[in-house]
Amino acid sequence: MRRGLGRWGMGLMLCISLLFAACKSHYVVTDVQSGRVAIDASLDPVQSQEAMKLIAPYRASVDSMMNTVLGQSEIAMDRKRPECLLGNLVAEVLRLSASRILGKPADMGLMNIGGLRADVGQGDFTVSNAFELLPFENSLCVLTLKGSDMKELMANIATRGGEGISGATLVFDNQQHVVEATVQGEPIDDNRMYTIGTIDYLSEGNDGLHALPKAVRKDCPDGLTLRSLFIDYVQAQTKQGKKITSQLDGRVRRIDN
Repeated sequence: MRRGLGRWGMGLMLCISLLFAACKSHYVVTDVQSGRVAIDASLDPVQSQEAMKLIAPYRASVDSMMNTVLGQSEIAMDRKRPECLLGNLVAEVLRLSASRILGKPADMGLMNIGGLRADVGQGDFTVSNAFELLPFENSLCVLTLKGSDMKELMANIATRGGEGISGATLVFDNQQHVVEATVQGEPIDDNRMYTIGTIDYLSEGNDGLHALPKAVRKDCPDGLTLRSLFIDYVQAQTKQGKKITSQLDGRVRRIDN
């Protein structure tokens, strides 16, 4: 049988509530910092030799797999807004991957910069690099959006200060208002239908991309994670004797007004 908190419990809860209220009224957030916390042996000053011996064969197997070289990166690629090398590349991989559903690339590829969790260095690109770059189990989603909703999507992206896009261009001012937007080199037509290769997380309207749930069609097949698609892309480039690369071309720009 569940029991109530009782008089003392209720008193404790009241004290906590009053303390929380007092903190809210006297303290404000002045700075937010973030960084990586390594979860490794450094957290345990006294390591268990028995445990280390037990996991040694598994560690060797995992290290061997993660250190496998998938291909080569021609240049170092970073993550930033409004436009970046990695955002352009991953958005293009999503646009091309839509061929698995549409039989051809999507009109536009879209990736949130926040979903890219590591830069890529020049040289070897390994399985470990793929997991560091794309650690989440995000999957491919191909959406069909009306032109009017596509315009809203561009406004969403402008409000975010830019995201990774492919097959499209976006210019916005320092008030984050859209100045110009095109898809496949043409102004957006309210009455046309556009296809977008993106990830399931964004298809739900997350990261402020509120226009995406308005899609008139949504295809998110099982098993096509962004990480696996990116690995496939790197391996395909390698088979063709090519390195993975990207370029900045002004597809997402902020201008002063």
